[in-house]
Amino acid sequence: MAPAAARQRGSLCRAASRHVLFGLLVLNSFCEACKEVTFNVPSKLEAGTLVGKVNLKECLKSAEHISSSDPNFRILEDGSVFTTNTTSLSSEEKTFTILLKDVQGHEEKTIDVNLLGHQEKTPKTRHTRDTVLRRTKRRWAPIPSSLMENALGPFPMLIQQVQSDAAQYHTVYYSATGPGIDKEPVGLFYMDKNGNIFATGPVDREEYPMFKITCYATSADGYLLETPLEHTIKIEDDNDNAPEFTEDCFQFHVKEHCKSGTIVGQVTAKDRDEPNTLHTSLRYRIVSEQPSSPKIFSINSESGVISTLSSQLDREKLAKHILLIEVRDMGGQPFGLCNTTTAVIIVDDINDNVPIFSISSYEVRVQENRVNVEILRIPCLDKDEPNSTAWQCKFTIVKGNEDNHFAITTDKRTNEGILCVVKGLNYETSQLKILEITVANEIPYVIVPYSSALAQGTCTVRVIVQDVDEGPVFKPCLLRITIDGCAKGETVVGKYLAEDPETGNSEGISYRIPPEQCKWLSINENSGELRTVTLLDRDQQDRTNKQCNISVIAIDRSGKTGTGTAWATIGPCNRSPIVTPIDYILCRDKKPIFVTAFDPDMSPYSHPFTFDISDMSMRAEWQTVQNNDTSIFLSPMRDMPFGIYKIPIVVRDNAGKEGISMVTVNYCDCTTPSDCNRSQQVAPAVVLGVWAILAMILGVLLLLIILITLCVCYGRTTVHKHVIDDSANQNLILSNTEAPGEEVMDPNIIPLQAAPVHSREHRVGMGRHEVSTGGNAFEMSKGHQTLNERGQAMMEQGRDSYSEWHNFTHSRLGEKVYMCRQDEENKHSEDYVLPYNYEGRGSLAGSVGCCTDQQEEEALDFLDHLEPKFRTLAETCIKR
Repeated sequence: MAPAAARQRGSLCRAASRHVLFGLLVLNSFCEACKEVTFNVPSKLEAGTLVGKVNLKECLKSAEHISSSDPNFRILEDGSVFTTNTTSLSSEEKTFTILLKDVQGHEEKTIDVNLLGHQEKTPKTRHTRDTVLRRTKRRWAPIPSSLMENALGPFPMLIQQVQSDAAQYHTVYYSATGPGIDKEPVGLFYMDKNGNIFATGPVDREEYPMFKITCYATSADGYLLETPLEHTIKIEDDNDNAPEFTEDCFQFHVKEHCKSGTIVGQVTAKDRDEPNTLHTSLRYRIVSEQPSSPKIFSINSESGVISTLSSQLDREKLAKHILLIEVRDMGGQPFGLCNTTTAVIIVDDINDNVPIFSISSYEVRVQENRVNVEILRIPCLDKDEPNSTAWQCKFTIVKGNEDNHFAITTDKRTNEGILCVVKGLNYETSQLKILEITVANEIPYVIVPYSSALAQGTCTVRVIVQDVDEGPVFKPCLLRITIDGCAKGETVVGKYLAEDPETGNSEGISYRIPPEQCKWLSINENSGELRTVTLLDRDQQDRTNKQCNISVIAIDRSGKTGTGTAWATIGPCNRSPIVTPIDYILCRDKKPIFVTAFDPDMSPYSHPFTFDISDMSMRAEWQTVQNNDTSIFLSPMRDMPFGIYKIPIVVRDNAGKEGISMVTVNYCDCTTPSDCNRSQQVAPAVVLGVWAILAMILGVLLLLIILITLCVCYGRTTVHKHVIDDSANQNLILSNTEAPGEEVMDPNIIPLQAAPVHSREHRVGMGRHEVSTGGNAFEMSKGHQTLNERGQAMMEQGRDSYSEWHNFTHSRLGEKVYMCRQDEENKHSEDYVLPYNYEGRGSLAGSVGCCTDQQEEEALDFLDHLEPKFRTLAETCIKR
């Protein structure tokens, strides 16, 4: 029994042990049709408890659907009302509705059920021994019944007996419903009141393999003593069906000369008897084979797979084999049922036969200059299957057609070779052509046993050329011309000339195009030049008319004519894309420049565009980032000086047409492009390099040497040489110091000032000291006083020790120039060498160049290592 049925039956048994639910009385077992029904029940009902029984047939005979409005109650088909869950009637009254539906008749009825709860009373016992139930055997759930298929009787035949344990205490009446009893097939079985199940006749298992019936055990007054039992009647199989093949005739294909053991196909059969029994255990065998010898095929007895026994299948000998195959059940035993079918095996062709020529040599005649004319048909023989790739012949001219005068094709219907002249023969050049032609199949030849030997067919054709008085001949006979889709009228697109075959030149030949030809082109009557007639813009042309076949006639002096063909095709009108605009300003924030391109063509000859920089050196300095189909962002890849840069941008359209645009970028020291004055920007081409700076420094040094030389010469003519014992002063030179400072107290230091220069002469700024390039005398800074004797001696001494002074100043000057070359960001300074015009004597401003001593404190380490003779000067400079 099912678990739910077992629980219900257990509840009923417990109720019986308590004297049938403490005196539960069914007040109205069979009430009037569709009337309200009332049951007195205990205030607590266990799951699976019988509440009562309602007469459903009287309310609606054709009820197909029975349901309860309360899920705690279940209604059976006989009207029995059972609890599905433990239910408590706290209010001592409960109401629910039974719904009956006739789906086909579209009719519905309802029955109201009232439950009146009362407190349980101690039940009266019928027998004292009923207080404790003891079971020794459970008979209400027997094993499934069985009935042999096609049983011979006698009928009715007893199948099984069911019995309830309630029969120990009550008089039990048994009944059953379900398929085979009161449902189709009606009447095959019935159950008597004692629980015996009988069969009334034979049953076909293939039609009804089993029956599931419902058994009831009730009291004399209709009280359901047990939960309804679902019982199975299984029909045992009888081998009453012979196996049948799935097809009346099987058809398979196999390649000829296939290897032994090659699978050809599989036959299958089915048996209606019970699966996985001897009744459906099938075995196959080949009964006969046509032809009967030799035996070429075998079959797997269990799977029905057919395979080859040898490789002697030859389609050219026999293209079809027929097998008679038997299938038998009961594992192939002689007493098993059997059936037969036919298997047709078709042998497919392979290329195991080479094609051959029926005739080995031919001779034909053809007039010179004739083209596209058939001159010979060559038969071919092949034993393979007609119209197959192994039968179709392919001809090849292997010798004698070096000038491509001939072509040979295959007639697919007759398998003949068709030899044609496709290029006119010239009698004056050659009167005889000997062709050697071979033949093969469209697929490779397969070497297998029992096939013919491999020998390629060859034949020879002698072609005799006949002389004909001929007119001009165009070379080539078909001229292909591609016209630019953007070409304008009267554009020369080519020249089409004809020659006199007798003279081999084009003199005296005129040309014309017959009327009603394509009107795209015209031809010059004398020169043969082809020109466009109208504007041929691809974007305006009908795409169905973009090609044109033009016949051109050539006429010689004698009136003979020749015809040629010009095949004109309008090519794409693909103009180069360009960048617009091409001038841009890039400020110091280096915000990327938005560069766009334009192409007047239509798709697919327009965007999407691809951009690139054609100059390899520029690619290392500038980068492009694709924005969309028509634009990019252009930006520098590293720091670079301000100036004007010209960048060649290559733009390619979707068809690969490219155009180069020179984009000018003004890298300006500005915040917004509108703040940039282009005239003030310095092009990168004029930025001074290292060598230019060194050249200027060397020039300054040269001018300084000349100045010192002049001073020495002047001093020797006016001042007597005076030797000073303190050799430290030998490294001091004359300076343009305007006057001694307040802290300069050492008498060995004599500040000097050079005479002023003329207004048009230049000087090079070098910190606080300036070297004059045009002066010729020295004067004192205040009142233009002349040098005293000691100063003259020191000056003279300085001239004699110029080499020592040069060694000292040269390294310092180079260091200062190097420091002047860079600013805080290691960029070139723009004012490290500046020319100045003379502004007047005694300027208090001093030098304004970058090489001043404003950063002297950062490079005075060398003063710590001077000799004692120079310390006085070093201390004075530091106190500055």
